[in-house]
Amino acid sequence: MRPDTPAEHIAEAERLIRTATRYPEDQEPLLLQAAAHLELGDARDRASALYDRLLSASPANPHLIKARQAANLWEYGHEAEARALISGIRAAAPTDPAPWEVIAEALEAHDELEASHECFTEAATLLTSEDTPLTQATTALLTGRHRVRRLLALPHDDWDMVADTRHIGPIPLDELHDPKRIWALGSNDPAELRAEIARLRAELGDRRAALSRPFPVAILHWPARELSELLTSYPTLTSEYPSHEAHLTKVESSLRALAASGTTNLGIVTASVPSYEAFAASEKSSPASPSLLAEYATTLAARGKATPWPPTPTSPCWCTSGKPYAECHGESKGAAQV
Repeated sequence: MRPDTPAEHIAEAERLIRTATRYPEDQEPLLLQAAAHLELGDARDRASALYDRLLSASPANPHLIKARQAANLWEYGHEAEARALISGIRAAAPTDPAPWEVIAEALEAHDELEASHECFTEAATLLTSEDTPLTQATTALLTGRHRVRRLLALPHDDWDMVADTRHIGPIPLDELHDPKRIWALGSNDPAELRAEIARLRAELGDRRAALSRPFPVAILHWPARELSELLTSYPTLTSEYPSHEAHLTKVESSLRALAASGTTNLGIVTASVPSYEAFAASEKSSPASPSLLAEYATTLAARGKATPWPPTPTSPCWCTSGKPYAECHGESKGAAQV
């Protein structure tokens, strides 16, 4: 049975400590688990002693242990020590994502949002690059950074788009990390909690209804700058996109052909190179593969990223020209009406 009460967590910690004495080769992971149970059992002083014990024994992952120690110390009143440990970890710049995530979340938990954002960004800069595939651990860093940026009311950047694309949950990250939702769920006011529960129930009903309908048949749209970057990085895709003008024409003609065949619920999804590369990494495929483009479009549509097509005649055209649709790609008399 999984421990639930403080007493059960402490009992589990003591069992793990006894096991660690019998299996010294596995001592570090066992004692880390034990320390986590002690924290959950509100025995934070004992957890701190375990972390000190681990650090005195030349551990395999000292930065993670120091990060866990910092988060634990801050929770029971030792803020100065916690800050010193966090500063030391940041200066050491470990290449393991786990310590970064722990200290960034510790800063976030204590409303040090600017410092948390800096920490997540330092880690992302250090550990992600065009030549380094995203892992589950580095994706978690980008997800945490996305959450903090939402709390700080910062606009989305490329890393936020990557985090959003990699997210596989049923609720988009923007909704999941909505500051109002986060604050309401952390409130001690029963009325606020009841209101948020009612909102979640309503959203669940809407989502079930949406899931009962097919998601849009969506066509991929590359803005000019993104398409230029894509073809520079992956020239084999030039056969798919001979020019940006030809690409825009094909998007509109493909959608009209689908509408003429009786297909409904059509849409357009806007692509970006970082998002596409993240999707390719998640699929363990090469971004240069033309077959991946349709899968990418389908995935974005399934995650609610599709814009319905066609726009109304007076709405801005989907191609972002700024012109009304009727005066741009919808100007011909054969424009589809769905």
